[in-house]
Amino acid sequence: MSVAFRRDGDEEHLEPKFEVPIPPGPNLVTAAGRALIDTRIAALEADIPALTDETALNAAKRDLRYWRKRLATAEVQPAPSGERAMFGHRVRFVLNGKEREVHIVGHDEADPAKGALAFTAPLARALLGAEVGEFVDFNGQEEAIEVLALNS
Repeated sequence: MSVAFRRDGDEEHLEPKFEVPIPPGPNLVTAAGRALIDTRIAALEADIPALTDETALNAAKRDLRYWRKRLATAEVQPAPSGERAMFGHRVRFVLNGKEREVHIVGHDEADPAKGALAFTAPLARALLGAEVGEFVDFNGQEEAIEVLALNS
C-alpha cells in the first residue's frame, strides 16, 4: 500500500488546541465583571477534579488559565458618575430612528445580544464622553446618534 494512503492514527488530523486569545489593551472590568471572573474560576476549579475525558480536562484547564490571567490583570473601574458617558454607564440613545440602550462594560462581560458592549466596540467608543442631548458621529455619519439618558 502506498504511504500516501496510510495513516498511523487519528491524532495527527485533529486541530491543534490553542490558548484562548486575550483581548488587547487594558482589562477594565466593572464590579460585576470582577465577580463574573471569580465565579468562572471557582466553577472550573470545582469541575476539573471530576473530569475524566482528556479532551474536556484539557479544555477546562485552558479555560482556567485564561480566567486566572484575566483575574491577575483585571482593573476594577469605579462606578460611573457625572454628565458624560463613561465605562460602566447604561446609555439610552436613538440610532437610525430606533431607541436602544447599551451597557458599556469590559471584554469578558460583553454580550451584545443583551445590550452589553465592550468599551472597545465601535458603538461604545462613539458613545464614550457624550452628554445627554448631544448628537455624536457614528459609522461615517455625522450626528447619527442622539444620547437620551445615562444610568449607572
